[in-house]
Amino acid sequence: MQPLLLCFLAGVGLLAVACDAPPAEAPKPVHLPPVPPGELRSPEAFASIRDNDARAASLFLEASKVLLHPRCVNCHPHDGVPRQGDSGELHNPPVERGPHDRGIAALECTSCHQVQNLDFARVPGAPGWHLAPVEMAWLGRSPAAICAQVKDPARNGKKTLAQIVEHSAHDELVAWGWAPGHGRTKAPGSQAQFGALIDAWVKAGAACPPEEARP
Repeated sequence: MQPLLLCFLAGVGLLAVACDAPPAEAPKPVHLPPVPPGELRSPEAFASIRDNDARAASLFLEASKVLLHPRCVNCHPHDGVPRQGDSGELHNPPVERGPHDRGIAALECTSCHQVQNLDFARVPGAPGWHLAPVEMAWLGRSPAAICAQVKDPARNGKKTLAQIVEHSAHDELVAWGWAPGHGRTKAPGSQAQFGALIDAWVKAGAACPPEEARP
């Protein structure tokens, strides 16, 4: 007797038989196009991910290549001490965050850091040089934790998601990450690409990647 007929007879009470539902089809893995080291995928590379939350999470994971880069996390410390270099060394000379994220008296950030790089002195610079608020500490944190911070107005400077997109795409201090001067490694991709990823993440619903996910 055919399995479908057996299940029909069981359904109408004419036969006692266990009829298991057909196994659910496993989701097909998404194969994103490869990119060279130091580059970013475009938002269009994630179009094949049909589920909005899954696509948003993947977009943020791609953007976190920038967020986790030393050019970003060095200024997002959890302990009030900026880092420097690609290996995250403590700032030399020793400095501290201070009450307004701009250093302490006689050692304010702008005492050394001007509005542009000073390559002969090997001192980086950009408009508004300062540390990120402690609520936005990223150093040593996962993309999932950073994503939750970025979405939370209590920890992102009271910004809306639209303002986060604008900040990512156009802020001059953020832009320094791609023009760091004096042989420093620039952040992956470009600011325009980074801003486009954040914009696509927001438009897809701004879901965060799982805690274990890494770029």
